[in-house]
Amino acid sequence: MNALQQHDRALLAECDWLVGIDEAGRGALAGPVVAGACVLGPGFFEDPSVLERSARINDSKQLSAAARESQYDLLLQLREEGRLDFEVASGSVGEIATHNILGATRLAMRRAVEALAARARAWSLPEAAAAGPLFEGCTGVKLIVDGRPLKPFPYVHQGIVKGDGRSISIAMASIAAKVLRDREMCLLDRKFPAYGFVQHKGYGTTSHRRALLAEGPSTVHREAFLRKILS
Repeated sequence: MNALQQHDRALLAECDWLVGIDEAGRGALAGPVVAGACVLGPGFFEDPSVLERSARINDSKQLSAAARESQYDLLLQLREEGRLDFEVASGSVGEIATHNILGATRLAMRRAVEALAARARAWSLPEAAAAGPLFEGCTGVKLIVDGRPLKPFPYVHQGIVKGDGRSISIAMASIAAKVLRDREMCLLDRKFPAYGFVQHKGYGTTSHRRALLAEGPSTVHREAFLRKILS
């Protein structure tokens, strides 16, 4: 059992279900921010075949594009087998402009975890009191989020700094979010071919910045993120 598997197995000793949450695209200059949520139950760690197949799961940023696609296929297989479930949701460019990137990220995470919970039969989301602490222990299901705790957020959760490299459920959420966001950016590349989204997925590379200076922003660029580049 690798370190990420051991981490989540220890957490599941304290509760029945574990939901890892992560995002992709928060720092990009264009495109949506996408969040993934992945739920594991205790049975996940009881099957040697599942442990063996998931041993290569890692932080999506540490994987090549081909490896991420392969691991995403594994997530689909494990979901089909009933070993886990996951969901992905997004915050649009318009929502980033309205709520800022942190607000849009929280919105995407909330959508992902609520969609996951909506089809769950064995667990429900742990709602937090409006003035209560973010994490008060576990009463059946535990939510863990990559990074610091979200404020505000309607569900009790725990933040884990660099969690995508420590927790297998967060790593799985990061892979799902990254793969589906990358696919969305490839589709946007067809609509806006001048910017090279298929290469950089909307991040601020030198070629992307040059294209912005030459072409100006598109409707899928984040205006607030471009002020220093275009001023």
